[in-house]
Amino acid sequence: MDKPERKTNKAAAQPRRASNSNPPPSRLMMEQMMRDIHRAMEGHEFATTEDANAFLATLTGPGLGRALQNAAPPSAKEQAQELAYRAMDAPSARQAKKLAQQALAKDPDCVDAIVVITDLEARTLEEVVAGLKKAVEAGERSLGAEFFTENKGYFWGLMETRPYMRARMELAELLPGTGRLSEAITHFEALMELNPNDNQGVRDVLLGCYLAGDNLDCARRLLRDYREDASAVFAWGRTLERFLSGDQAAAQRELRQARKQNRFVELYLTMQRPLPTEMPEMYSPGSDEEAILCLNMLSGAWADHPLAASWLWEQLGFRTRSSPPSQAKLF
Repeated sequence: MDKPERKTNKAAAQPRRASNSNPPPSRLMMEQMMRDIHRAMEGHEFATTEDANAFLATLTGPGLGRALQNAAPPSAKEQAQELAYRAMDAPSARQAKKLAQQALAKDPDCVDAIVVITDLEARTLEEVVAGLKKAVEAGERSLGAEFFTENKGYFWGLMETRPYMRARMELAELLPGTGRLSEAITHFEALMELNPNDNQGVRDVLLGCYLAGDNLDCARRLLRDYREDASAVFAWGRTLERFLSGDQAAAQRELRQARKQNRFVELYLTMQRPLPTEMPEMYSPGSDEEAILCLNMLSGAWADHPLAASWLWEQLGFRTRSSPPSQAKLF
């Protein structure tokens, strides 16, 4: 299964600066456009696939606007979501807050609007967590238990689930930093069950959580389920899993493969390169930027296992050193 394109954000002056779940504006615009297309097509019945495709071809450029004028008026929930999109892309905090409040007046369970308000008003990490929990609960109410049962397995493919999935991912990403690793894992696992295709890249951070918590059975299952994953995160995760499982011969084999996948990760893990202070804006496979993203997912797991860090240092040939440099968790 393919992973989504990795996105990164520069550090922001918000309490949850380490989270990278907010999609860039271009993706929000695409999501909004897909919602508009869906609304324009509502009420139309097509005899053949060709007829449907022909109608879709008319929804380009100004055609979509004309079609929406003839479509049924948007519901209060749809109006709220439109306001939320505008709030997320607003040029100022004041305007963002005003738009989000307007959205919540139309739909108190508008997830994206709740997240915007949380971003603007939260002053502590605990307040951010509380706000995101409120957003997740709102999404669950809005979608309904029956919707979850009927659509489990391909959630991300439905536009109406996106705000909920984003909010729950952000919440899960924050919880380990508050000492609630088990709670975070529960959310990550739920996201994977809802969308096994993993468009959000949940498996990267979940693997790090499993390894940090010595949950090796679950780590092995995840590595097996996504055995085709050739990312640096999974290559270096496999190395650590094999070492923690006591199979040093296999760990050495995985290490050789991980070095081929991305040699820069080892330089950071052994403190031969200084840890960066910001996430890169983009990356390519095997690059230094990919290594930084890998560290964002796995540095905590490696730092929590000093024997693994010592073993990695020894693999470099520095067996005479009394101890490796102390490691730090990244971000």
